[in-house]
Amino acid sequence: MFRRLTFAQLLFATVLGIAGGVYIFQPVFEQYAKDQKELKEKMQLVQESEEKKS
Repeated sequence: MFRRLTFAQLLFATVLGIAGGVYIFQPVFEQYAKDQKELKEKMQLVQESEEKKS
C-alpha cells in the first residue's frame, strides 16, 4: 500500500493529520490550561492563608 505513495505525499498527510488533530482538540487544551491556572491561583491563596495563621 505504501509503495504507491511518495514520500512527499506521506509527509503531507502526516502534517495534515497533526494539524487537524490540534484544531479539533484545541478547546480541550485551552480548558486544561485554564483549569491549571485556576488551580495554581487557589494553591497560592491557600499557602498565603496558612502563612498568615502561623
